[in-house]
Amino acid sequence: MNWDWSAVGDFMPHFWDGLLITLQALVLGSLISFALGLVWALLMRTPSRWVRWPVGVVTEFVRNTPLLVQLFFLFYVLPEWGLTLSAMTTGVVAIGLHYSTYTMQVYRAGIEGVPAGQWEAATALNLPVTRTWTAVILPQAIRRVVPALGNYVISMLKDTPMLMAITVLEMLGEARLFSQQNFQFTEPLTVIGVAFILISYPASLLMRALERRLVR
Repeated sequence: MNWDWSAVGDFMPHFWDGLLITLQALVLGSLISFALGLVWALLMRTPSRWVRWPVGVVTEFVRNTPLLVQLFFLFYVLPEWGLTLSAMTTGVVAIGLHYSTYTMQVYRAGIEGVPAGQWEAATALNLPVTRTWTAVILPQAIRRVVPALGNYVISMLKDTPMLMAITVLEMLGEARLFSQQNFQFTEPLTVIGVAFILISYPASLLMRALERRLVR
């Protein structure tokens, strides 16, 4: 194998552009998944089955269909129905929506893990429902699920290359375009692989340290 350092140097400007797009999609997708997942979890605890049933059907459907299929549907099918989104917006929405169905389960486990005595104390103090959730239940539940949410952020990072399928030039998209234009595949793909390791492995160590700290 002939390694060409000049090809690495030529690729690096494209790499930084792709890294920026990757991180933007990751941050925005994470925010959507965290917020929407919490909404799903709260809706699933409502007493009305007319709310729980549709939410359950939607989240199960999203969770059990591939992210790539959802990307294609949002990008290529929705415009035929009059709703057109940019490639980047489509990617962010798809990642956020897809992973919200997983973070919903994390939130639900955290809420159910709050001791029953906390609910009883809030009831005994005659706290309003909103106050019970915001001051008693959610602070304890979210503290328990932060490590699990962090793991899903890492999973979202590893799924960002799928955005290349809808023309988003994230890291892998930039590497593929550079390779096709210059007929040099080894160097850009190796740089991308190393970049994912350098981002995801320290993040996983941080999540483990955070989990140990929260347990203590």
